[in-house]
Amino acid sequence: MNQKNKNLAMVLAGGRVDELNVLTYYRPKSAVPFGGFARVIDFPLSNLLHSGLEQIAILSQFRSYSLINHIDSGAAWDMLGRYRGISILPPSTSSESSSWYRGSADSVYQNLDFVRYHDPETVLIVSGDHVYNMNYQKMIEYHRDKDADLTIACLQVPIEQANRFGVARIDDEDGKIGGRVLAYDEKPQEPQANWASMTIFCFKPQVLYAVLEANAREDNSFEFGRDIIPRLMAESRRVYGYKFYEYWGYSRTIEEYWQSNMDLLGENPAIDLEAWGLRTNLEHRGIRDCAPVKIGSSSPSDSLIYNGCVVEGQVERSILFPGVRVARGAVVRDSILFFNNQVGEGAQLEKVICDVNSSIGSGCRLGSFSDSGSKEAAVLGWNNHLPPGTVVAGGCTIYPGQDKNKFSRAIEAGEIIR
Repeated sequence: MNQKNKNLAMVLAGGRVDELNVLTYYRPKSAVPFGGFARVIDFPLSNLLHSGLEQIAILSQFRSYSLINHIDSGAAWDMLGRYRGISILPPSTSSESSSWYRGSADSVYQNLDFVRYHDPETVLIVSGDHVYNMNYQKMIEYHRDKDADLTIACLQVPIEQANRFGVARIDDEDGKIGGRVLAYDEKPQEPQANWASMTIFCFKPQVLYAVLEANAREDNSFEFGRDIIPRLMAESRRVYGYKFYEYWGYSRTIEEYWQSNMDLLGENPAIDLEAWGLRTNLEHRGIRDCAPVKIGSSSPSDSLIYNGCVVEGQVERSILFPGVRVARGAVVRDSILFFNNQVGEGAQLEKVICDVNSSIGSGCRLGSFSDSGSKEAAVLGWNNHLPPGTVVAGGCTIYPGQDKNKFSRAIEAGEIIR
């Protein structure tokens, strides 16, 4: 490892989030498209680039192909060179282990040989699933200044939502910067604090080795929040909280994912991709080679429309990925359309999330345009082809690869309005 940079970063990117339903049917959450051209994992990878961390391991397990294809050589994030690079570490068999990753902590445990080989001074573990802009070096400096065994990045959340997270009670030792963690509870029923873990951890390597090996011997549970942090607290280790105050998109549910994308829009967007310096792999899906966007007679408003799109209908407050075509007379509002989707003439979409390679027939009405009264998003899995005139209510989910015969049966069963 480069003597100028003795930090090793490990990105937890292998999981599927059930709440995202069909969006994670064939890809991990970290590889879900975001913002009209990128993937969710691009945010932590860009943070690592701008923070000067140059040795990165990505722990991947569920449906890894999309993620591996996106990461490629790591060149998109300048992670290609003698002393820098990205290693993708899927589960593997060995004399010591022969199982899938059984949790976030187990994924790191199964790769301790990789960590020891690099002999880092600090191990930074981050989730690949969140949308935010952060300088990790400031957190690492705080971790070292406090001689901490573990430092947890934390964000304040409303107390009524704190039961969704691991929650730390942090003293005021360092004011707004951070402090000693006095107590930690993983998803408590009645939270007593509201500093939520962002799943960003700085470890002393020897402490990380010892706690993972001790936890593995008990063969119990294998999660950082549920097992590792409480164990370190019980051992009276030096656990600190590093306080973060900027935007953080959790996007665990369909509604949160939709809202995080909508936070790219408006007069003063909460997410500024240019200021954040977001990088992505423009070779993935041939984004680099897309022709300029073509706009017909209608003028889109408050939308992100990437190259490769052809827009002849009306687009409002929406995000269109490369290859989307919106025909004449169609209306797309408050929606997110992934790569290579087609919207037919006169179709009406409001609060719809549509995965790749789908076609929506002429005269279809989806989401809030269905008159169902639901404010939830309608979600279409990939490779779907809706016959003309189909009506899909808000809150409905269309699973991937439904042909016209399957749609007819779904309509008869009442799964689709009409």
